[in-house]
Amino acid sequence: MTLWLLGMLGCAPGKTPADKPHDSADTDTDTDTGPVSSPTLEAVLASLRSDRNGTMQAYSETSIDRYSDGWPVAVDGGWLFVDTQSTGNLAGAFNDWTPEPMTADDGFSWLVHTADRGDGYKFTDGADDWHADPWARALTWDENGEMSLVRAEGAHLEHLYAVSGEMLSARDLHVWVPASTPERVLYAEDGQNLFDPNAMWGGWHLDDALASIGDDSTLVVGIFNTGDRMEEYTHVEDSIDGVVYGGWGDAYADFLENDVRPLTASTYFHGSGEPAVRGLLGSSLGGLISFHIADRYPGEYSFAASMSGTMGWGSMEEHNETMIERYAAHGHQSTVLYLDSGGSGDCFDSDGDGIMDDDPTEADNYCENIQLRDTLVAAGYQYEVDLYHWWEPDATHDEMAWAARVDLPLQIFAGM
Repeated sequence: MTLWLLGMLGCAPGKTPADKPHDSADTDTDTDTGPVSSPTLEAVLASLRSDRNGTMQAYSETSIDRYSDGWPVAVDGGWLFVDTQSTGNLAGAFNDWTPEPMTADDGFSWLVHTADRGDGYKFTDGADDWHADPWARALTWDENGEMSLVRAEGAHLEHLYAVSGEMLSARDLHVWVPASTPERVLYAEDGQNLFDPNAMWGGWHLDDALASIGDDSTLVVGIFNTGDRMEEYTHVEDSIDGVVYGGWGDAYADFLENDVRPLTASTYFHGSGEPAVRGLLGSSLGGLISFHIADRYPGEYSFAASMSGTMGWGSMEEHNETMIERYAAHGHQSTVLYLDSGGSGDCFDSDGDGIMDDDPTEADNYCENIQLRDTLVAAGYQYEVDLYHWWEPDATHDEMAWAARVDLPLQIFAGM
């Protein structure tokens, strides 16, 4: 039996969400739940001196009932840039990338500077240390790594911080904001690997994939994973070498439904709700949890895509319900499904548990996905109507392989 768990090591077994403290961003220095907009320079500096980290987080965050445009903050005279690492200088497109001294203050340095929307900037010591603003709302990458952007317009990437709910650990979001008014929203797992070219195996380059198919109207919400990835991305428990993992999938699905989706609506659709076309995308265990979310919330998602999904989870060493068995039991539903894999294998069930996953030479969850595909057809799904399957012979189980074919599910979703 082959299991693909790339990027999942280091997760502590035997925990439940209730064992974890609730991560709340209770760091704002005022109690106003209204929008954070057009503050005075003096007010922001006074707040920073009183509670630097809390103020940085308060202005970086948006929530269901409180909106902020993030850093840098618009004040009279320009934009307020704040460096908590006291590097000492600000450089960007607005000053021809010439390091400009910042004012040293109580544990931070600051500078008010005029800039055009979309201008790139970094903090620097004027020599070897050039780094992006870790609190910036908008970001991109240049040849030297991450670069922050001033209140970007057009197609761009945004960073939302410390989103929490359902007693799960807080995590960040990377949100791709398209050039046109969003007509679709795609919720994607492993968000830190989707856009960052310095991510594992080069990342997914999802922005490039969207551009390659001419899609300028899909908003992508990339949800970062945490150290609890194996717990959160699995619907039931299973064992690996006798150690039990998983089973928090319901809590994670509810986190997306009750926290991430409302935050997306309030931040990017002014509280009016998302577009009617909503999708899910993930790879490996991320593909598994995408199918679980679609099943847990029938009718809420138009599309669910799994790339190399770990669809045999539950049958590794335990005898719990796999996603194959769950979809067989629940029958045909309305969500359009895409699943794929690379690898290959002879698919057979030598241990008699009903899952065709016992070929030791199998790769990339090939057999489990073939079995799920056939199960869906038997349940009434139709190819090229509400079921799409792709096999990339001998493709590996990594971001490089997923990036090479992610245009396939994106094209389907863009046409919905």
